[in-house]
Amino acid sequence: MAAALNNTNITRLLERARREVDEGLLPSVQVALGFQGEVVAEAVFGEADLDTRYCIFSATKPLVASTLWTLMAEGAVDITLPVAAYIPEFGAKGKEAITLEQVLLHTGGFPHAPLGPPTWNQRSTRVHRMADWKLNWEPGTRYEYHPTSAHWVLAEIIDRVTDGDYRDEIERRVTIPAGLPRVLGIAEDAQDNIADLVLVGEPASGDELEAVFGVRELPGSEVTDEVVVRFNEPEVRALGVPGGGGFARARDLALFYQELLHNSHGIWDSEILRDAIGRVRNTLPDPMGVPANRGLGVVIAGDDGKSNLRGMGRTVSAATFGHNGAGGQLAWADPETGLSLGYVTNGYDRHQLRAPRRGSALASIAAQCAG
Repeated sequence: MAAALNNTNITRLLERARREVDEGLLPSVQVALGFQGEVVAEAVFGEADLDTRYCIFSATKPLVASTLWTLMAEGAVDITLPVAAYIPEFGAKGKEAITLEQVLLHTGGFPHAPLGPPTWNQRSTRVHRMADWKLNWEPGTRYEYHPTSAHWVLAEIIDRVTDGDYRDEIERRVTIPAGLPRVLGIAEDAQDNIADLVLVGEPASGDELEAVFGVRELPGSEVTDEVVVRFNEPEVRALGVPGGGGFARARDLALFYQELLHNSHGIWDSEILRDAIGRVRNTLPDPMGVPANRGLGVVIAGDDGKSNLRGMGRTVSAATFGHNGAGGQLAWADPETGLSLGYVTNGYDRHQLRAPRRGSALASIAAQCAG
């Protein structure tokens, strides 16, 4: 691990984070850099302060997965077993063979399974809908990102094996021991310092998309403008959508990833943790042809020169792991340098190219902040 910080690059990181706020594109951003178990640099720009919380979208997913890792250590969960071993209702309509590991790796075959309001408000109606889901393709044969469906399944498994509530279990098993605030399921009377999401920018043109991807239109997604702004609703924030409804500060993300690097509070079994964040289990290509490079709940940068396409910039080590969120949220750690990054904004950038380019720039600078 590097023993020193590069203050010049830290300054560059903060200046780069500030740019879109100064240009009037983003209403506010937070950025935090973690190192040796602490936040060593953080800043906020725009209409917010350092205590403001932001919707972190899919950066929520590793918090759910890391809760399952604790259950694996206890012998309460075996990821090689079918989901139906834990949720018998789920096995209907050809889904009986889908394993928990496949769900974690987004190879389960139900990326387009519907589950939204008002169905998601009650556990009983969620389970009923899961039973009714149909396969989009044969489990294990393809990779396609499951924006929300997979993590509703994981949440229900957590509920069943603990006889508890997934939101409380994440807090009890992960965030409290790590010294972090509650992230998922924020009570309506505790939402005062959450930044409202604002849609910014315009979608990329067909010409822009074709120049980069060779197609004039990207595959459809359930993450629409209408869905995004729902996370401003108090009842949705309180619900705690496990695939993308967490709320946190940049420093919370940076410190969560420091905990994953160091396990200083002994939250996870060391061998399970090492395997979860360090072993690529899924290299199947995504719909755009990029290998998934997924560990057990996180994305791993890899050594194929495509780390920037996985949201971690061009200068991280191959062992870097993390999971970004829609609209530009960044969260990862690099075991070789010991750095972790948290970046959050309430400006949901609809431009499909600008947001990832910004993330790649920020991540590339952040990765050079040690040494």
